Amino acid sequence: MTHPELADRYRGALLGMAAGDAVGAALEFKAPGSFAPIDDMIGGGPFGLAIGQWTDDTSMALCLAASLVERQGFDARDQLDRYVRWWREGYMSSTGVNFDIGNTCKASLERYIATGDPAAGATDPRTAGNGSIMRLAPVPLAYAHDPAAAIERAADSSRTTHAAITAVDSCRYLAGLIVGALRGVPKAELLAPRYTPAPGAWERAPLDPAVDAVAGGSFLRKQPPAIRGTGYVVESLEAALWAFARSDTFRDGCLLASNLGDDSDTTAAVYGQLAGAFYGAQAIPASWRAQLTEPDMIAGYADQLLALSARLGAPAAG
Repeated sequence: MTHPELADRYRGALLGMAAGDAVGAALEFKAPGSFAPIDDMIGGGPFGLAIGQWTDDTSMALCLAASLVERQGFDARDQLDRYVRWWREGYMSSTGVNFDIGNTCKASLERYIATGDPAAGATDPRTAGNGSIMRLAPVPLAYAHDPAAAIERAADSSRTTHAAITAVDSCRYLAGLIVGALRGVPKAELLAPRYTPAPGAWERAPLDPAVDAVAGGSFLRKQPPAIRGTGYVVESLEAALWAFARSDTFRDGCLLASNLGDDSDTTAAVYGQLAGAFYGAQAIPASWRAQLTEPDMIAGYADQLLALSARLGAPAAG
């Protein structure tokens, strides 16, 4: 793969996440069947966003990207410090203020502030929301040179706010898919049962049974209403993969994910990370890229994560 191709896939992962977030935001919290399906990026939604503005999903991902780039690697405390700045000050918000934060994220940040412990995520299964897969892409982008490390760091990135095993393992599985997509693995291979770019990964550390069912292809056998874009991490992952499997273009899959309703911005943001890495930034509708808030900043972080991956993967001197 040429450098321009790889750079386009890196940009695609972050711009695709933001585009999915911005498209899906229009239908956030709407029950399936209660709305007319959308066919474009239209803005609005419960927070009255302008066309192209994104939600907490992309804000937290940009906090994570900035931390990886500025710290030149994984620093859980720095990540949490940035999440706190986003929550309290609107750092990396598309509107300049924080207008939404998930209950699990908020509780974890409060624990971190109180204790200073970066392993702040709750392990209770009832806290297994999708708040760590929605922001994941910067981690596999930074560690794509080493798939096993990408999968392990994805788990670490979840534990800062979401330490329930289904959330951790959803991040592990999605990280592997994103690394594969960056490498140009064909879609049929990515969606084959239990794909991993790190041979033996799921034998060495098996996926939680609920996540393993998705990895085994549940999304290929179900249709809505059995496919649900909810805030539960396993259903969120399954719905995003359903949209990816059922479409042949970035746009069509993004609209499938968004039109599931419920936690539509996150379903589409999770879809957008993987589909953007697979199709590349140039495959995202030009009008969507043009209307996104801060597209150059987002693309810039993608470029810096590509450079970071090359540095992290370079042989040690001496």
